[in-house]
Amino acid sequence: MLAIIKSCAVFGMDSYQVQVEVDVSTGLPAFDIVGLPDASVRESKERVRTAIRNAGFEFPGKRITVNLAPADRKKAGAIFDLPIAVGILAATEQIVTEEKLAKSCLVGELSLESMVRPVPGGLVMASGLSDEVENFFVPMENGREAAIGSVRANIYGIESLGQVVAVLNGEKSLQPVEINMDEILMDGEQAGLPDMADVKGQSGAKRAMEIAAAGGHNLLFIGSPGSGKTMLARRMPSILPPFTQEESLYVTKIYSVAGLLPPEQGLLTQRPFRAPHHSASGASVIGGGRIPAPGEVSLATGGVLFLDEMPEFKREVLEALRQPLEDRMVTVSRVSGRADFPAGFQLIGAMNPCPCGHYGDPVKECSCTPHQIQKYFNRISGPLLDRIDLHVDVPRVQYQEIAEQSMSESSAEIRKRVVAARNIQLARFAGDGITCNAQMERKHIIKYCDMTDIAEQILAEAFKVLGLSARGYDRILKVARTIADLGGAEMIDMEHIAEAIQYRRLDRKEM
Repeated sequence: MLAIIKSCAVFGMDSYQVQVEVDVSTGLPAFDIVGLPDASVRESKERVRTAIRNAGFEFPGKRITVNLAPADRKKAGAIFDLPIAVGILAATEQIVTEEKLAKSCLVGELSLESMVRPVPGGLVMASGLSDEVENFFVPMENGREAAIGSVRANIYGIESLGQVVAVLNGEKSLQPVEINMDEILMDGEQAGLPDMADVKGQSGAKRAMEIAAAGGHNLLFIGSPGSGKTMLARRMPSILPPFTQEESLYVTKIYSVAGLLPPEQGLLTQRPFRAPHHSASGASVIGGGRIPAPGEVSLATGGVLFLDEMPEFKREVLEALRQPLEDRMVTVSRVSGRADFPAGFQLIGAMNPCPCGHYGDPVKECSCTPHQIQKYFNRISGPLLDRIDLHVDVPRVQYQEIAEQSMSESSAEIRKRVVAARNIQLARFAGDGITCNAQMERKHIIKYCDMTDIAEQILAEAFKVLGLSARGYDRILKVARTIADLGGAEMIDMEHIAEAIQYRRLDRKEM
């Protein structure tokens, strides 16, 4: 007898429908899976066989053939365990309600004791269900994310194979998963984030962080060990604007595909902060693998990608960041197909001023030669530095600042100014397809970056003296526009340009 079960799978950031066709016929006992399965799919034979028996059902001693259609697409993962098991039970008439089964889609991994384990991509699969699917059965841990992604289908979170069979046979009723998006966003916002009030001193670095957060700019901290570079960077999410519902869904979709969504959470409510180690490979940072998967640049979308000890990263990894920083998208091409992953992240880097870390330190003497210092800085190429808007010195914190008992300005206070500046930008760029100053292209700069005469003179002199590139010129204007927005100014004036130029530390002749 033949049974056809609806299922689905994920490739890149999209889902596609899969029909699990199960035929149970007379003949020598055998269990074959066809339709371009990989090793993890072929291994499901043993999981399914044992799970069916341990759930109290009969596993047929006949010839079983499973076809995963379309047969020309590579299938990977344990996601098809549940539909294969249900197909075998339906083909052997242990599931009798064909009408409900025909309108249902199932995904899930089975344990040997017949429990259903979570799978990656629940939200993406739910959002891509076809119109004829009325019921989507997913593992319990995937229930909330699938409910968020579902447009019309009822989402059922299940715990075991026996439970889903009982529901399909009408022996047991199950309530669909329901969620309230507004409550989830409100409950999770800002909870547990480190606060800027903990940082002593470093007023210049804090100002640079406020500008970076307000305009979405990339930032590089340069300072001696222990000056607070990492501490500052980890507090950037606390001053970024809160997620909108659309942004939260977009980022949650990425984490769902990667299988990194926390169990039972369903929706990410805080902007991500990703800090890969400097030994990370190119594929782990940019994305890739045999089956394309999102990398750190995609997982940092909507938030911060922090590269501590930036010169220690492999050069090919750093150079691979250049294209995502411009295009905000990563394309991974494989024989099995091409996958596009978002890369709308904000880059924060941290580095020492020299190999020993004490160049320019008023307390500890530097032991590096000029050649060693230059060689150290050359590990980060000029084109990559051009794409970083703000280069900021983080000096050693003085004893008086550490011993100061009064609290610094909190993240909540800084965030209010950041949100006000972002609101100005959202109104300015309405209809332009961008949301912040860092995303401006040349046409936007011409349209929105009007300068006073004296500001234009200062920029012209800086362009000549610093030997700026065309990209460096644009970056200064973008930062100046953000500084003007923080001050509520219509035009870019000389103080805005002068401050923006000060943040091009590595363009100065002495470096």
